[in-house]
Amino acid sequence: MADYDVIIIGGGPGGYVCAIRCAQLGLKTACIEGRGKLGGTCLNVGCIPSKALLHASHAYHDAHTNFEKMGLMGAGPTVDLGKMMDYKQSVIDGNTSGIEFLFKKNKVDYIQGWGKITGKGEVTVGDDKHTAKNIVIATGSESSSLPGVEVDEKVVVSSTGALALTKIPKTMVVIGAGVIGLEMGSVYARLGAEVTVVEFLDNITPGMDAEISKTLLRALKKQGLKFILGAAVSGVEATKTKAKVSYTLRKNDKAGELEADIVLLATGRRPYTDGLGLAEIGVEMSDRGQIKTNGHWQTNVAGIYAVGDVIDGPMLAHKAEDEGLAVAETIAGQAGHVNYSVIPGVIYTSPEVASVGETEETLKEQGRSYKVGKFTFMGNARAKTIFAGDGFVKILADKDTDRILGCHLIGPFAGELIHEVCVAMEFGASAEDLARTCHAHPTFSEAMREAALACGDGAIHS
Repeated sequence: MADYDVIIIGGGPGGYVCAIRCAQLGLKTACIEGRGKLGGTCLNVGCIPSKALLHASHAYHDAHTNFEKMGLMGAGPTVDLGKMMDYKQSVIDGNTSGIEFLFKKNKVDYIQGWGKITGKGEVTVGDDKHTAKNIVIATGSESSSLPGVEVDEKVVVSSTGALALTKIPKTMVVIGAGVIGLEMGSVYARLGAEVTVVEFLDNITPGMDAEISKTLLRALKKQGLKFILGAAVSGVEATKTKAKVSYTLRKNDKAGELEADIVLLATGRRPYTDGLGLAEIGVEMSDRGQIKTNGHWQTNVAGIYAVGDVIDGPMLAHKAEDEGLAVAETIAGQAGHVNYSVIPGVIYTSPEVASVGETEETLKEQGRSYKVGKFTFMGNARAKTIFAGDGFVKILADKDTDRILGCHLIGPFAGELIHEVCVAMEFGASAEDLARTCHAHPTFSEAMREAALACGDGAIHS
């Protein structure tokens, strides 16, 4: 008899969600995590701490730029970075301890240590061997490296180091204009750092709707961030207190250098599979270092599944959670399912950016006929009350059927607003369905309805 029905290796969003659902479905379950705290990168050194710092820095910026406009007078606040980091840590601790409570509530065994698959249905942690009918790999990802750049987490930092600085740098260079780089760059720019973002491509936020990307770039430039696009970083030379970034412009091979107190390497993430023993047991891997799985998240080795950042698809916590739920249901004999066409993405800068589904660029590549409904937040009364009228909503719908194919927005609370379109798309709704749904006034969500109206006879307030 196996010790467990399921052992999950990794306690991040994919792993802990999978473990809880497995237990809820009556499976004897254990979750192995070596970090010492549950929650993975997301809760410990990723999504949650970065949002805490984004919120704190936004409040600071708001106090200095908008309070007086609203009649809130007095000297502006100053920054105590140590206290800000304490606040961030309190948020982390509250969330991670909450998962431990959920494990106890659902009778999931929490095994602390680094797990390695050492045989069929066998996982070794330290000197202890545990057996299971099914094994789920949910070990997440780690920051990608870049040739010529050595991260010391002091002067040259990854996102982990950027979340734990002891003082605000006067100057910061961010290598990479993706989600992580822009969010963390925004934090320190608001707190007073001079931030320069160096990006290999000619645009920021690769894969995003081009119009949204250009609008976000303009907004961030207005906030003081500087950008060097189309630049290949060739190396970073660091001392104890400074770093020099060398780069070459791709269009003309012109070399350049930047000096900064802190350099943040934010060129993406890669699957973390070290020490799992995958090669020894014959698990197939892709050329990109991802674990290959079929449509049911099964590897080529019977009884071994994988979810989250270690497999193909966007490296998003909520994508991992959905896969964790689906794998648990599959193992329990149910029909686990993930709709990969309706996975939203959010960038928590100010303004926020959110998207789901197709972009104009992907629809043009497919040769698909579509229509566009747009509405600016300048026409939204609620947005103007908080000085957030610069963004817009764009809904893409099939030209013939009116079915919603995608949505892209930049503006206040975009990460919350996107989900009504996600629900609409999940049910195959048309733009008219959304347009005919009554939205409370005054709300930011009225902008979503107006964009849907614009797919038909036209928006009312533009």
